Order: sequence, then C-alpha cells, then structure tokens
Amino acid sequence: MNARVCARRAAGDCAWLALLPGTALAEAADDIHDIRGPKAVPGPWVPYALLAAAAAVALCAYLLWRRRQRAPALPTLSLPERTLQRLDAMRPLMRPETARAFGIAASELIRDYIEKRFNVVATQRTTEEFLQALLQNSDDALARHRALLAEFLHRCDLVKFAGDSLAVTDMESLFLSARRFVLETREAGST
Repeated sequence: MNARVCARRAAGDCAWLALLPGTALAEAADDIHDIRGPKAVPGPWVPYALLAAAAAVALCAYLLWRRRQRAPALPTLSLPERTLQRLDAMRPLMRPETARAFGIAASELIRDYIEKRFNVVATQRTTEEFLQALLQNSDDALARHRALLAEFLHRCDLVKFAGDSLAVTDMESLFLSARRFVLETREAGST
C-alpha cells in the first residue's frame, strides 16, 4: 500500500505540469543548453618540443662560435703583396687575342699601386700628365723609376688606345717590368 500512496502523490505533484501551456514547456526546453565541446589542452609533448628546439638553437650557436674560434686568422697582405698577387692573376690574359685586356689591366693595376703607395693621383690623369707631375714630385723612390714607368705606360697606352697588338714576349716584358717596379718600390717594412 505504501507504493500506491507514493505513486498517487507523485502523480498529483506532476499533475500541475499538464495545466502549463505549450510555450512554457518549449521555453523551458530552450533554457537548457547542451554542453560545450572539449577544449584543446596542450599535450605533454609541447613543453618537450619547445625544449628540444631551444637545445637545437643553442647547439647551432655553440658550433658556429667554436668554428669561428678555431678558424686561423688570414694574414693581411701588404700593398705590394696584394699588387703582386693581382699581377700574377693577370697571367691568363697574356695571349695575343687578349693583349688589349692585358694592357688595360696592367696599366690600371700599376696606376692604382702608385696612387696608394706614393699618394699621387695617377688614375685620373693621362700618361703625359702623370709623368709631368712625376718630375715635380719630391718622392725620390718614384722619380728614380720615371724611365721605367714612362716606357711601361706608353706601351700600355699603345695597346689600349692605338690598338697595337703585342706578342707574348712583349706582354711578358711588360709583366716583368711591372713586377720589378713593385718589388723595387715596396716599403722598407714590407717583404
């Protein structure tokens, strides 16, 4: 009997729901929302990945630093050494078909050397202007080589401007005179 009484009471308690209009029931149903989807929580691998990336960057930086520490410092070449090196690099131009290019390169190289070594304007002047200024220059080391420079620069000018062709022996002679000039005029402290 207890069960029957409880069932009647429960039915009586819910009987009032039947009296509510349909819209009230619909509003009550809309008021209840579904649960949200799961939030993305970073897995346990993210901190490890960041740690591995930081370790890789640190390792690369260390290896780069170590390589720079071990690399031997290249000796700095003096002006005559650099000039002789550039002069030797012009040897492939010493062929009849590239005689003009050799004459231009040799002339520019020696003029550049003169400007840097003796602090004289040589590249912006004609050969005649340069040789005239050389007579007025007080630098004895440069004045001593005036005849050698005059012959060298005139032969280069003939190739550059007059279109003269040079034999390989002539180019070898120009090469050797340029080399001799550099060796004889190098500074006392350089070897």
